[in-house]
Amino acid sequence: MSLSDFMLEVQQLSVQYQGVQALTDISFRLASGSVIGLIGPNGAGKSTLLKAMLDLVPTSKGLVFFNGRTLKQQRQQVAYLPQRSQIDWDYPITVWNVVMMARTTHTGWFRSPSRQSKEIVREALERVEMYDLRDRQISQLSGGQQQRVFLARAIAQQADLLLLDEPLNAIDKKTESLVLRIYAELKAEGKTLLVSCHEWGDALHNYDELLLLNGQLIAQGSPTDVMTMDNIQRAYGAYLERRWQIDQREAAFFC
Repeated sequence: MSLSDFMLEVQQLSVQYQGVQALTDISFRLASGSVIGLIGPNGAGKSTLLKAMLDLVPTSKGLVFFNGRTLKQQRQQVAYLPQRSQIDWDYPITVWNVVMMARTTHTGWFRSPSRQSKEIVREALERVEMYDLRDRQISQLSGGQQQRVFLARAIAQQADLLLLDEPLNAIDKKTESLVLRIYAELKAEGKTLLVSCHEWGDALHNYDELLLLNGQLIAQGSPTDVMTMDNIQRAYGAYLERRWQIDQREAAFFC
């Protein structure tokens, strides 16, 4: 694969918090039109990595390039979905207006949305099956519905790169199936998705590649290549390696 095939490149990205090294020399490349799972234990730095790429937390060193230019120069081409815990769900705003926020950079802060932006928002809400609830306050929705709304906002931004922080956390099965379907659709459109996740086992095969992280990048590649016993032990420790072995034996026993 040539350099021109890569959309996103991270070079030696490092983050320190009050003298504590959160991330050390993270480097990787991601191809366009792919869905990448960012995995690792709690505290591994997954959310920190996404924020550092977007310059939302200070970095001690490192560069992030997007289509050959620094990511800072083209933030409008990146859609970011933060963790649920970072969103004020009690803020008085409707579903429609949450998604319309994605069009601010296109219309400006003090101008009315264009007919095109309204159509884009409508299509995004229909895609996540939330258009009928467009006038509902975001606080009145279930967790799965709220997550769909914020995914619609990411879609409405029409970005080429989507950074999604645990979008499948604490949602219902219907929403999970819908989100995974949208992943596949966005991939077919040539979008690149970097998704922080906590999935395990067969669910990891929803991703084209995995980045296994624990303060540093431990492995990158296909789910089969990344989730080896050696890599699991390095990332999660001996306890989870033992759990993985037990799960595999139980699966073989009941097959």
